[in-house]
Amino acid sequence: MALSEAAREPEAGRRTWLLPILLTAVFMTTADNSIVNVAVPSIAVGLHASGGELELAVSAYILAYAVLLVTGARLGGIFGYRRVFLIGLALFTLGSLACGLAPDAVALILARILQGIGAAIMVPQVLSGIQLTFDGTQRARALALYPAALAGGAAAGQVLGGALISLNVFGSSWRPVFLVNVPVGAALLALGAIRLPTDHGRARERLDVMGVATLTVATLLLAVPLMLGRDQGWPGWVFLSLGACAPAFALFVAVERRVASAGGHPLLRLGLFRTSAISWGLAAQALATVTYSALLFVLAIYLQHGLGKSPLYSGLAVLSWVVGFGVSGPTLRWVPERFFARVSPFGFTLLAGAFLAIAVEGRFLVPQGAPLVVLLGFGGLGMGVGFSSLIGRLTAMVRPDMASDLSGVVSTNSELASALGVAGFGTLYLALAQDHAATVAVDAFALVAASLGGAALLAAAAAARSVRNGRVHGAQRRASDESARRS
Repeated sequence: MALSEAAREPEAGRRTWLLPILLTAVFMTTADNSIVNVAVPSIAVGLHASGGELELAVSAYILAYAVLLVTGARLGGIFGYRRVFLIGLALFTLGSLACGLAPDAVALILARILQGIGAAIMVPQVLSGIQLTFDGTQRARALALYPAALAGGAAAGQVLGGALISLNVFGSSWRPVFLVNVPVGAALLALGAIRLPTDHGRARERLDVMGVATLTVATLLLAVPLMLGRDQGWPGWVFLSLGACAPAFALFVAVERRVASAGGHPLLRLGLFRTSAISWGLAAQALATVTYSALLFVLAIYLQHGLGKSPLYSGLAVLSWVVGFGVSGPTLRWVPERFFARVSPFGFTLLAGAFLAIAVEGRFLVPQGAPLVVLLGFGGLGMGVGFSSLIGRLTAMVRPDMASDLSGVVSTNSELASALGVAGFGTLYLALAQDHAATVAVDAFALVAASLGGAALLAAAAAARSVRNGRVHGAQRRASDESARRS
């Protein structure tokens, strides 16, 4: 018995390193996604880049990331999340180095694509690793920290980007915003190779190449117009692409069904969506993510262009949101188990209340300073509580062998929802505040905040539906298990 315990001890020790390594990687990739927005003006000057090249430098990473998330998740299921995580981390670190040393705009765009590929391979392994390594309260605690790493990285990227560019270390201008990832990535690679728990994938499975191809095309048809359409004035090709994405996703579903019926291994097992509680939960996640991504985009433009604040002020303004998000995880531990299922609808309702309060304040006061910071803090708390409990419930409803499927879908869902939030609400704000006058900007921001409150209420309703259907599904499954046991 002592020998068995001794054999397990090194592996148990490795589990303590899993969260710091995986969540730091998530924080780094999310920060990199937002840090570039701050660096764009400096990149334009340093590389003499055109507007189109700058647009590609920002969007190339996001597109490569969005279209390969499900594929990255499946690779983790086949070869093991640990191995695939380290490969993705190595590619992301190498891409960051190439970005920091890029001699021209074309080289920067290619390096950003490499970064996006690395992130798409790496990030889905985080949820998979948490689900396969922890259970019960340990899993709930780990999952509570996951959205905090996402939100913290996005906000920190804006602050860190402004600080690094302002310091202009050795005259390097914008380059440190990418090079800062290199030592962090190298350290994580060394620690991960030694400390991450070993896992075994399903190496006998083959990657569904047709599934990868059809899903990539369908995701591009949806993501490209959402990311580029607003800056180009919504030309006709945008709507043609959006119209074509539905048939493309239908073709992907048909391909996956054919692979499954032939006894193969589909890229995404569609049985994941047969549980309505999961489908409603993913809808709630998408709606909540739409509000968060739209807030980051609109708030920065409102504060800087509408009210004339500095980029640093804009970055610091969202820190209260991050703090609220950060305390949501520890807060969930004090929720009695019998009330835990109701937490996600409550959190998204609190999020809606914060947005609506910002909108009401905008009708009487200029929403800035302490009142805005406090309300953003409540919004972050609501988002964190709702998102953390929702992801915890979703992972608890799927079998361990479907961990990679859920991870890929959750990550892709977030990325596409983020693009939709920026495209929709960003366009709304810019249309309402065209002349950049402070009074017009205040009214426009108030209206957008009210609209975000409405979206958050829809997220709360979808989360409540997921909870209700999850109870029915759980009761049916228990009855089926009991019947099988008796027979």
